[in-house]
Amino acid sequence: MKTSQETAAAVERLYDTYPFPPEPLLDEPPPGYNWRWNWRAAYSFCTGQTPQREEIRILDAGCGTGVGTEYLVHLNPQASVVGIDISAGALKVAQERCRRSGADRVEFHHLSLYDVDQIEGQFDLINCVGVLHHLPDPIRGIQSIAKKLAPGGLFHIFVYAELGRWEIQLMQQAIALLQGQNQGDYQDGVKVGRQLFEALPENNRIVKRDRERWALENHQDECFADMYVHPQEIDYNIETLFELIDAAGLEFLGFSNPRYWQKERLFGKNPELMARSERLSERELYRLIELLDPELTHYEFFLTRPPLERVDWSEDKDLLAAIPERHPCMTGWPSKSLFDYDYQLVKLSDQEFTFLEACDENGSSPDDSSQSQTVAEIIKHVNFDLDGVRSLLQRQLIMLKIDS
Repeated sequence: MKTSQETAAAVERLYDTYPFPPEPLLDEPPPGYNWRWNWRAAYSFCTGQTPQREEIRILDAGCGTGVGTEYLVHLNPQASVVGIDISAGALKVAQERCRRSGADRVEFHHLSLYDVDQIEGQFDLINCVGVLHHLPDPIRGIQSIAKKLAPGGLFHIFVYAELGRWEIQLMQQAIALLQGQNQGDYQDGVKVGRQLFEALPENNRIVKRDRERWALENHQDECFADMYVHPQEIDYNIETLFELIDAAGLEFLGFSNPRYWQKERLFGKNPELMARSERLSERELYRLIELLDPELTHYEFFLTRPPLERVDWSEDKDLLAAIPERHPCMTGWPSKSLFDYDYQLVKLSDQEFTFLEACDENGSSPDDSSQSQTVAEIIKHVNFDLDGVRSLLQRQLIMLKIDS
C-alpha cells in the first residue's frame, strides 16, 4: 500500500512524463466555449439571473497544461485567474499556452490541492475538472478547496462515474498485471496497453467500447496514459459522490447536464413507473437514472457557499420587468438554425428569432440598464408571449437581469 506522499509523487511523474491535456498551443484565443467556464453563463444557469458583478477572482484547481485556464481568462474578460497544479512540467506548458494566446490575467503556482491555503483570499468561481478523483484523499482535497470559495460563489467540479468507465477499469487492471514490477514506468504502460488493443479480437467488449467512445482522443499517448495507466483513480456512483459532496460542507446546486437526469426520457411513457418514482428522494432518483442508463462516464455539477439568491421567474410581473440578453455561448448566430450552449442543434421560430434579435441589442451594453429594454417593452413590438420567454430561458438561449 502506497502512502499518500508516494501516490502524489507518482501522479506528478505521470504528468511530467505526459503533460495533460495535450491540446495544441495557439497564437490566438481558443475556439468555441465551455459555458461552465463563462461566469455569466454559469451564474445564470445556477441562479436564473445574471451576476451583479464581473470583476471576480477565479481559481483553476488542478489546471494541468492550462487548457481550461486559458478559456477561463478569455471567456471572463474582467476576471483575474489563478491556476495551481502538482506537475511542474504541465505548468510550464500552461504558462506558454496562456502567453501565446494573450491570456495575461493569470498567475500560476506549483501546488497540490491540499496546499491551496497558501494562496491568499477567496474566489468567486472555482473550477476543478478531472482532479479530485486522482487524489489519494479526495475528501481532504475538496475540503481544502471549499475553504477558498467566497460566499455566493460557484464551485464547478468534474469527477469520474464508475458505471460508464467499467471497461476502462478492466483495461487498467490488465495493464498493471502485465507490467508487474514495471508499474510506474508510464511509457512501458502505454506500450503494453497499445499492444493489448492490437492483439485483442475485434469483437472484444473492451476494444469495442474504446473504439466507440475513446479511440479518437486516445491516439495521443498523453490521453492514453491518463486513461489507462494512471497510478491513482477513484470512480464514483451517486451514493459515493454525495458522500464527497456532503464532506465539502457546501450546498449542491445541481448537475450541469440536466437532460441526462430527466426521468421522463427513460420511462415517461409509463404512468405507473412515474408515480412510483415520485416516492423517491432526489438522490434515490439520481441513482435510479444512472442504473437504468449506465453510459454516464463522469459527473459535472456546481456547489455554492450560501447565501446565493435564486430567481425562478414564476411571477409574471417579475418576468415582464426583467432585462433579457441573448446567451453568450451559442454558435451560428444570427441564424434560425444554430448550436446552443451545449452544442446541441436548435431551430428557432420566426418569433423566437425576432425576440433574440432584440435581446442581442440589450447584450451590447450589459452594464448600462438605461439603454436596455425589458421583456414587457420587447413583447410590445414582437409577437411573443411569456410562455415563449420562459421556454427560451429554460433552454439557456437567454439570460435575465433584474432591472434595478
